[in-house]
Amino acid sequence: MRQLMAAWMVIDERDVPMNPRLLGKPGVGKTTMAYAAGKRLGREVYILQATVDTRPEDLIITPVIEGASRLKYVASPLVTAMMRGGVAILDEGNRMSEKSWASLAPLLDNRRYVESIVAGVKIKAHPQFRLVATMNDDSSTFDLPEYIHSRLQPQILIDFPEPEEELAILRENLPFSSDDVLQYVTDFLQQAHAGDESYTVRDGINIARYALKLKSETGHPARFLLPAAVRSVLGEEALRYAMRASKA
Repeated sequence: MRQLMAAWMVIDERDVPMNPRLLGKPGVGKTTMAYAAGKRLGREVYILQATVDTRPEDLIITPVIEGASRLKYVASPLVTAMMRGGVAILDEGNRMSEKSWASLAPLLDNRRYVESIVAGVKIKAHPQFRLVATMNDDSSTFDLPEYIHSRLQPQILIDFPEPEEELAILRENLPFSSDDVLQYVTDFLQQAHAGDESYTVRDGINIARYALKLKSETGHPARFLLPAAVRSVLGEEALRYAMRASKA
């Protein structure tokens, strides 16, 4: 969090905020951290989900037909954040093509503006506007063009949480769960991390939720249903970590 907040600081009237990118495996909490940082600044936070189909106009302004003969222009979440001085999270940015990234190049340097070819306007960013991109470490992504790579700095690696942090996240998302279930899921996730598996706290939340639902349906203690929940959510290969967690 401190690294992200530092990147957004402006230390002189001639300075501009940086545009950091958060890197890590899916589900480690990159978007959650970015959202929390934006809220810590007291700003509105806007999230734009990038995909392989994201077009330049999706990032800036989209024309929409309204009624029989009217055309209106709708600002994207990114442009809305620019105009209102909010925080924009470009989620899973490395799923976008170079053509889409090219439309953001002037926003990511000292110029801090975008141009809409569709609407024929140039939009300058509010001085309080901040941007962060999240990027997953997996094979279904594009390589960033060098001119974008140099503009999205610094790179901040987000790793799996420590046991105490993971337990706190589970407790926050599952306030209705018993401590023994949360501790079991935390132990399971830590065993999986040590085995270099890509299971995330999101998977852990689903495991615990399903076990608690099975408990409600069957009347059996949730702890005894957790291995079955692990199998249903992550498959047979995850059971080896479930067995180790039961002994932890």
